[in-house]
Amino acid sequence: MKKMKYILIACVCALMTGCMAGEDYGFDTDWSAPNTDNAYGNPEIQETNVITVKELLSRYVDPMTAANDTIMIREDVQIKVIVTGNDIEGNIYNEVAVKDETGAILICISQGGLYGYLPVGKEILVDLKGLHIGLYGNQPQIGVSYTNASGKTFPSRMSRNIWQKHFKYVDANFTHEVVPEEFDVTRMQDAEYVKACRGKLMTVKGVTMDEADGIKVWASEAEKDAGNGVSRNIAVNGKVPMSGSYASFVVRSSTYADFAALVMPTEKINLTGIFTVYANNPERYGYTWQILLREGADVEIAE
Repeated sequence: MKKMKYILIACVCALMTGCMAGEDYGFDTDWSAPNTDNAYGNPEIQETNVITVKELLSRYVDPMTAANDTIMIREDVQIKVIVTGNDIEGNIYNEVAVKDETGAILICISQGGLYGYLPVGKEILVDLKGLHIGLYGNQPQIGVSYTNASGKTFPSRMSRNIWQKHFKYVDANFTHEVVPEEFDVTRMQDAEYVKACRGKLMTVKGVTMDEADGIKVWASEAEKDAGNGVSRNIAVNGKVPMSGSYASFVVRSSTYADFAALVMPTEKINLTGIFTVYANNPERYGYTWQILLREGADVEIAE
């Protein structure tokens, strides 16, 4: 008993000494969560020369004629945008979707866990000078220039270090409510409408999944393509838009998405996600609308 008593006394003394040592050396002995408001981004960025997304696209992207092309932004310009989509359930990979009141665009970042510090609704200021902007399959993106083995150049993922130097929070403690726009299926073949909606968070209502049979899932390993994803046709009013028309319509899901193994609903559904377009040769094959679901909850049974 005496031995046990001495051990207990020694433990108490050690704990007291440890606490005093923390205070003596200036350590924070409060166990509350650390303040990470300044852990991300570049607080030295000053808000100057802010342009809209629409103006950015009209200056740099609209004049492009190639489906895959890119250019460095050499002007000292910025955009102030709100995050609308991230990698929270693994379907949107290495990029975030952002928008302002005039348009939307994707920002490509070579980093996982973006949702942790770029949640939906967070407003950021992006310093664009030195970054690249362009098209990947006709989808506008911001990143760094990359040339593939076929000689095609497009904006690709910038490193985490580069990204951290080019953005800052507008208000680290405030998050906007983000409401998706409703996609007008009657305008799917309208070239200007398609162009204006690229990268936006949108909802299409009352559609069905053409392959849904009560068994098929969103993205099975057996059906994945070279991009580790599966494209599922969307039926509008019971019909699948024909490939080769101006726009076909799919849900694009990664096999790494948290919802990849969920069975597709057979009922009419509302789909919310980032609406992207893919077309390497639109004049010949038309455009493909790709809805990138952010999470499983972006699929709901229509009323």
